[in-house]
Amino acid sequence: MKISIIIPILNEAATIGKLLQHLINAASVKDNLKEIIVVDGGSIDGSHDIIDNISKNEEITITYIPSKKGRAVQLNAGARIANGELLYFLHADSFPPQQYDRYIVSEVEKGNNAGCFRMKFDSNHWWLQFLGWLTQFKSKRCRGGDQSQFITKLLFDQIDGYDESYIVYEDNDLVDRLFAINEFVIIPQYVITSARRYREIGVWRLQYHFLNIHVRRWLGASSEDLYRYYKERVVD
Repeated sequence: MKISIIIPILNEAATIGKLLQHLINAASVKDNLKEIIVVDGGSIDGSHDIIDNISKNEEITITYIPSKKGRAVQLNAGARIANGELLYFLHADSFPPQQYDRYIVSEVEKGNNAGCFRMKFDSNHWWLQFLGWLTQFKSKRCRGGDQSQFITKLLFDQIDGYDESYIVYEDNDLVDRLFAINEFVIIPQYVITSARRYREIGVWRLQYHFLNIHVRRWLGASSEDLYRYYKERVVD
């Protein structure tokens, strides 16, 4: 089984180069990696040049493709061209553990066709550390895209991938559907993800808005309602 890593980006010049090098260096068996696919939703900060320069100097295939903006759209675009039997969806500011490929392949070999890692923020703030601690529990309420998501391509196609009507909350929607069919496992290793949004907006302000989005979704808000709230309250 080979892994296709799919990374959606939008103006990630500050981190995409570091992430690509980390993915290559942290893999336990390079043969486990089929390719890395970076799906760009319209970057104007030189991200493409960084990806292009790295791809020229690495043996692993690194593919850059442009896409319409929107994580669900970008993730599906990457999945459509992926050649690996396993898909690993990863945010551009999240760094998986050493030997992440071995952990993913091992779980699939045990019959676990989808799941994620636990997560820690790169912050000492007690609340963010607490949120990371919660990711050890097998509850869909403790899940998020920053934990990354692996899934077999077969299962991904069977559940019709990401719902592109979601501009935000697309990761949680996918997890909800996987929990509904009892196809989810949590690998007890940690992805380290950036707390940059919390630093930019403020821990309590951003957490309040995220909680509000979750509550609105539980109460039946549409994908359009969630995005409207996010644009008005979270994105400056």
